Order: sequence, then C-alpha cells, then structure tokens
Amino acid sequence: MTDVLVLGGAGVDTIVRVPELPLPFADSYHVDSGVHTRAGQTGDFVALGLATLGLDVHHLDLIGDDPEGDLVRALHRDRGIALTALPQPAGTKRAVNLVGPDGRRLSLYDTSRARPGDRFPDDVLRSLAAAARHVHVTITQPCAEALPLLRETGVPLSTDLHDWDGENPYHEPYALAADLVFLSAAALTDPERTMRRIAEHGRAQVVVATAGAEGAHLLADGELTHVPPATPPAPVVDSNGAGDAFAAAFLYGRLTGEDPECCARYGALAGAYACTVPATRTDAIGRDGLLGEGAVTAG
Repeated sequence: MTDVLVLGGAGVDTIVRVPELPLPFADSYHVDSGVHTRAGQTGDFVALGLATLGLDVHHLDLIGDDPEGDLVRALHRDRGIALTALPQPAGTKRAVNLVGPDGRRLSLYDTSRARPGDRFPDDVLRSLAAAARHVHVTITQPCAEALPLLRETGVPLSTDLHDWDGENPYHEPYALAADLVFLSAAALTDPERTMRRIAEHGRAQVVVATAGAEGAHLLADGELTHVPPATPPAPVVDSNGAGDAFAAAFLYGRLTGEDPECCARYGALAGAYACTVPATRTDAIGRDGLLGEGAVTAG
C-alpha cells in the first residue's frame, strides 16, 4: 500500500526577496537577489517531506498543460514521487511569495486557477484512497468536495488549515472532517479555544497549532501541552514551507507508531530545518537527520 496520499496543493511559486515587510509603496524596486520561479506549494512540500523521510507517497491534483505544470511534473519525477495529474484547463496553481530579510513571507495566491465545477473523479479518488494508509488533504480547491467520499473509505485523514482565524467558513469542512488537524496560531487570539472547538465539534483526535519561533501547541487526549521550538541547524533565511515540513514529519512519526509528543518534536525539528532552506529551493530533512536530532532532543 501507499503510505500517504496527498490530495491537492500542487503548484508553482514565484519568489521575490524584498527589503522589508510590509513593503512600503513605491513605483518600483530593484531586486538584486533576482526573481525565481520554482515548483512547490503546500501539497508538493508535504509530499516531498514525506518522501524524503522514506515513506511511499502518491500525490493527486488538477494540473494545467502549461509551463508551470511541467515544473510540477518534473519536481515529482526528479524526486521519485508518484503523481496523478488530472487536466486543469484553468491552469496550474500559482502564487507570488514576498520574502523579507528575517525570513517572513507574504504569499499572494492566485485563486483564478480553479473552476466552480472542478472535481476529482470518484473512481480515481476512491481507488487511490483505498490503497493508502493515510490521506493528507490540503485546503485547495476542489478538495472540500472530496471529503465525504474520503470519510466513506474509513482512511484516516489529516489537513492543514494554515493561517485560519477560527471563523472563516471556508476552512470548517476540513477542520471538522479530519482526524488530525494542523493550523498556524498566527491569526488566532486564543489558540486553545480554537483547538478545543475543532476537537469538540469535529473528528480530530489530535490538533496541532504551530507558533513559529515559540514552538507549537499540541492537543491530544484532551490535554494541551506546549512543544518547544527546535534550534535551526543553520541561519534562518526563509519560513516558506516550515508548516508543511512540520506536518510531514509529524505524519512520519504517527505512521511509525510514535506518540503525539514525539511526533510534534519531529515536526518542530523538520520545521526548523525548513527555515534554513532558501525559498528558491525545494529541500526537506532526511530520516537520518530527523531521528538523530530527535534522539538527542528526547535525551
């Protein structure tokens, strides 16, 4: 069987390093570091993180017949990640990421790369999910429409709500359908309240709210604990993909039988590593690095 089916979140980012964030208005800026376009959005990064840790991954999404789609297909081919790329006439998902000197990111996500009637064919989705030990569902279209069928299969689900404010109704179907929920605490005034509401009203057995340099909040078996941040192994240059790296490493721990606290520690290590990787590259921590660092931290 496939270890993890990653659903959605395949696309291309254009990276621009800017002198500061927020960026003051000006007619133009000279960007000495260049403007770089590379494959890699949330689903790609989760799939890459899982595959680099040695898990068997399959990625399913709608992808355009365009140069951006070629970049996505090449990334998966080069990294040995199985990809089912269904045709998307609206084009491959794209975003522009502005990255500040301290590694913070502002993402401008192009929502035009989707159509209201987009769907994953039931037979394709059911077949791939039935062959997987776990399904990670990104919050890109049309993944919400796939949730009822995925629940019918009985395969455990995870999702990442990213910077949800706890109120936007777009995220709620994902929050309530998944057995394991990740989100960022960045837009939450009371992370614990939101985490407990997810667990009480949905199916989540575990909820994790990442908090950047402050670590993460872990809700498991009704108990809220703080997960300390890991020390980055090199200077921090970019936070892009840190949340995806956290999710991938947490899932690795979960699928290898570790308890939630150990999984969260793995996530913190992988997220810290991701912050040392420039946004122009796609890279993830390997199993030897994760387990070696994890063993040191656990001791």
